[in-house]
Order: sequence, then C-alpha cells, then structure tokens
Amino acid sequence: MSPWLQAALAGAAAAAVWGLVEPLDRRVFGFPYSDIAILGRLVTRGPHWRTIGWVLHIVNGAIAGLVFWALFEQFGGNAFWFAIGFAMVEHLVTYPLTMLTDRFHPARGAPELPSMSRSRRAFAQATFRHLLFGVVLGLLVSM
Repeated sequence: MSPWLQAALAGAAAAAVWGLVEPLDRRVFGFPYSDIAILGRLVTRGPHWRTIGWVLHIVNGAIAGLVFWALFEQFGGNAFWFAIGFAMVEHLVTYPLTMLTDRFHPARGAPELPSMSRSRRAFAQATFRHLLFGVVLGLLVSM
C-alpha cells in the first residue's frame, strides 16, 4: 500500500475513534462539546446534521493524515512520536479559533456547542481528543 494512502486511511480511522469516544469523554470531562456537531451543524440544523458531521470529521481526519505524512517525509524521525507531536501542535495552533466559533458559528449555543474559548474543561477535552488522534494515527502509520 502507498504510504500516502496508508496515512489518509490512518487519519480517517483516528478520526473515527475520536468520534466514537466523544460520548464517553463528554461525561468524563463534564463538558458537552462535540466535534461531530460543530461540523454537521455548520452545514445544517436539520435532522441529518449528525451524519454530515461524521462524514466531514472522517474527511478531516484523512486530510490530517496526508498533512502529517507530508511533514513526516520532510522531517523524518519516529512516525509514532511524530504523529503525536503533529496532533498536539495542530491542537495548540487551532484552539484559539474557538473564539470565532463561540461568536460566529450558526448553531452556537446548541447543547453540543457550548462556549469553548474560556473553558479549561473544553481545552482539556480537546487536548485528550488530539492526543488520542495522534496515538491512533501513529500506531496505524507505524504498521
């Protein structure tokens, strides 16, 4: 299998694991935020937002896998640890964008989309999710 295809599939799988763990981590962190909801409710507030959110989340994971692989080919190293580092850097770089979603997302205030930018629980939850993504991505590209 092409390493590019493997990276895209690994990213998609890591995103799927993330999405499957969301209901559990929402209880553990005591914070109702859902990445599936932020994507799906961006497109529609109708009855199919969850399906659309899942599709967009998996596609985002595949794209992240490709970006990861492009960077990994440039810098090299241990793919497992590079994947974790990649996921954590992406988290730290993009988390400030929660200020924009808090203010401009069309479904802001929905139960799954509470304000995030000033919440320590939201940051901890997002950190956990990105770490999980990096671990799964790293395991799958290292196979």
